[in-house]
Amino acid sequence: MHTDPHTVSHADSTAPLLRVHDLKIAYGGIQAVKGIDLELYAGETVCLIGANGAGKTTTLNAIAGVLPIAGGDIHYKGARINAVPAHRRLRAGIALVPEGRGIFTRLTVEENLRMGAYSRSDKAAIEADLERVYTMLPRIKERLPQVAGTLSGGEQQMVAIGRALLSRPRLLLLDEPSMGLAPLVVEKIFEVVQSVAREGVTILLVEQNANLALEFAQRGYVMESGLITLTGTGSDLLANPKVRAAYLGEEA
Repeated sequence: MHTDPHTVSHADSTAPLLRVHDLKIAYGGIQAVKGIDLELYAGETVCLIGANGAGKTTTLNAIAGVLPIAGGDIHYKGARINAVPAHRRLRAGIALVPEGRGIFTRLTVEENLRMGAYSRSDKAAIEADLERVYTMLPRIKERLPQVAGTLSGGEQQMVAIGRALLSRPRLLLLDEPSMGLAPLVVEKIFEVVQSVAREGVTILLVEQNANLALEFAQRGYVMESGLITLTGTGSDLLANPKVRAAYLGEEA
């Protein structure tokens, strides 16, 4: 499930949309992220893979502004955003679909989706964007009045993605979209993500299913114990014996 090659735009843009340099994040006395560098160019889909506890979710949360950083820099659209609060990052186009989906379980599906546009005042454009989301997620359109907590896991994940799209993201941070879902449902979720990528949204994907992530993304980073240990194209990393042994369950 590769995204379209034309969505990679290194040539179109001399500077990356997102640049993380020497990023350090600590919880109490434990350094969870130990000085990592990564870049995303506009239109790319890039994955971050690694074992549980490697620091992947922590990295996404720091980029979204929901976790403070202990050192290093985050640049977005050429500007340093270390001190920019999460709500302003969202307004600037950085949207996070968190691990566990983070939907409002007591609100309806429609209320959840509209929460994605809470910082917008362009009412006509919001309605148009809702229609686009309904087209992309027809199962969700059928469930608009339903309380979100009563949906299946896959439907909740679709609501979480739809809500993020209502903020009109330029950079979508996706944390474990396949977690706990049946293979057929995962396929549908990734079809939706592929549609989002085709619209030119830049995607940073954290995904436990390394095989799926590396097939889907144009480039990948491998994270171990708070450090980036490997980087390359998705196909190069898929073919790497170390990656295959560590994450794809094959003999080295």
